[in-house]
Amino acid sequence: MEPSRLSILVLSALFSGQVLADVKYQIELVKPEHHIAQVSVTFPEVQSTDFTVNLPVWRTGKYQVLPLADGVRLFSAKDSQGVELPWKRTASGEWQVALSAPTRVTVSYQLYANELGQRVRHIDASHAFLDASGVFMYSPQFRAEPVSVQLNVPETWQSYSGMASGILAHSFIAPSYDVLIDSPIETGVSTHKQFSANGKNYELVFWGEGNYDTDKIVKDLTALSGQVKAIWGDYPFDRYVYMVHATNGASGATEHLNSTVIQLPRFSFRERKDYLRFIGTASHEFIHTWNVKAYRPEGLVPYDYQHENMTELLWMAEGSTSYFQGQLLLRAGVMTAKEFFEDLAKRVEKNQLNPGRETQSVAEASAGEWSSTGGDYAINHSVNIYSEGYLTSLALDFSLLQDTKLKHSYRDVHRRLYQDYRVPKGYAVSDVQHILKDLSGKDYAPWWQANVNSPMSLDFPELLAQAGLVMSYGKDSKTEAFAGMTLSSTHGSLLLDQVLRNGPAWQAGITAGDEVLAINGLKVTASGFDKRINDFKAGDSIEVTLFSNDKIKQVKLALGEQQSGKLVLKGDAKATKQQKAFFKAWLGIDWPFDNKGELATKA
Repeated sequence: MEPSRLSILVLSALFSGQVLADVKYQIELVKPEHHIAQVSVTFPEVQSTDFTVNLPVWRTGKYQVLPLADGVRLFSAKDSQGVELPWKRTASGEWQVALSAPTRVTVSYQLYANELGQRVRHIDASHAFLDASGVFMYSPQFRAEPVSVQLNVPETWQSYSGMASGILAHSFIAPSYDVLIDSPIETGVSTHKQFSANGKNYELVFWGEGNYDTDKIVKDLTALSGQVKAIWGDYPFDRYVYMVHATNGASGATEHLNSTVIQLPRFSFRERKDYLRFIGTASHEFIHTWNVKAYRPEGLVPYDYQHENMTELLWMAEGSTSYFQGQLLLRAGVMTAKEFFEDLAKRVEKNQLNPGRETQSVAEASAGEWSSTGGDYAINHSVNIYSEGYLTSLALDFSLLQDTKLKHSYRDVHRRLYQDYRVPKGYAVSDVQHILKDLSGKDYAPWWQANVNSPMSLDFPELLAQAGLVMSYGKDSKTEAFAGMTLSSTHGSLLLDQVLRNGPAWQAGITAGDEVLAINGLKVTASGFDKRINDFKAGDSIEVTLFSNDKIKQVKLALGEQQSGKLVLKGDAKATKQQKAFFKAWLGIDWPFDNKGELATKA
């Protein structure tokens, strides 16, 4: 859609006023069905002979370098008279423009936007999601200057962002590029809800059809908002926008300054387990508004958009957020106690099946997140900042509760970080340890060395017993055979995706990438693999035939053992008053178990 001459004149008049931004962005969705847009940005007068513009090489919330600049084509730079300026590419996300005299500079480029799952940029005939890190170039020289964004979109589209709206339709303004980059835009055909909670305004924007119930979501998000008092006490925003993509082929979420984008398959909202995944994600991203956006480790302050931002505290930024997400939903009555303990049990069980917990510390995982990989190597030699960070937060919470005789918890640590270390300040390990000592009177440096700087080894039965919880695999559980190898997720494949370090298959010399053909001389199928293993008992020796490096190989494998069923957390039927008090200080709810240790029906 081409702008009319009148709209151009209006824009020119408005942009010439002092009330408008100094850096002006325009984006035209010229061929939305082909994921293409035209972007231009006009910078104020430049005095130097060399002028540098950048496109970030990563986006906030995803601690990995991304090839964002590959979406840029037809780059050009012009002076205030429209004369072409010479330029050269100086880095993957950097262009250098040569100037012969002071002038305003307008940079234009074609943008390809088809990275929906990366939550950076996506344009099609129905919408555009625009995260500035993958869309809008900036100049370090003008990073702190006010900005405006004008969208040229189809008439039926509506545009939303955490930024303030501009004078014209589909326009936004921000006090700096840092606010722009942390305020993505969702524009298109969408479902929109507005609601208020605790004196703050909220918006819920759904792009895509699906089996979601917006009224239920609004009710639960309203309840979630009320739990802010449990940790921080107040809000760093007046308005918050939940952007939800109900789509296919993409899932995940990213936090922003006063908004979030959540992606889930379009029919993954109705079933309770699916809904818990959604509302848990919403809680996680909402918590990030404080933990990461309002306060964050000093290695992330200020953001360096062109390089890795190193810190050993990503486990606090991400793992602690995961730790609090279920607690706030439990306090709000959105999640039941049964659902909360099922989630905790899964996390404990997953940790125990992860050989990497014996190798890597959570501090090392945080520093290494920028170069981390998944797969067989990761599970055998690494820990995840989210899952391990959750359990580190749990251990630290329990230690603090115990050391302060229930007067203080890990929530108080985050309240202090919010009060004393808001951006543009950043906090260091020494700052966290200082807060811990101030709350408990105890030096936490030894605890930190043992549990953060070193691979953490938790005695979960002993730890959870402090809150009156008992670990169990259920009365029907039994010992069953365990091979220690997992098939690829590819449908029908007998390729081994993971072989657990020091497990039975590992000891037999089987490695990830091998293809299983037969067990004891009989063909095995992907669908029947687990059942075939269960035909044997722990301790039995079986012969496995497989392809390894395209050669037939036969190995003897001595099966190990594991408990059948899933881990369950129950209440101790003989829990003391002290354990029940610990439980309430930890989760903020009354003891939900009966005298047999079973959860009440509604819990």
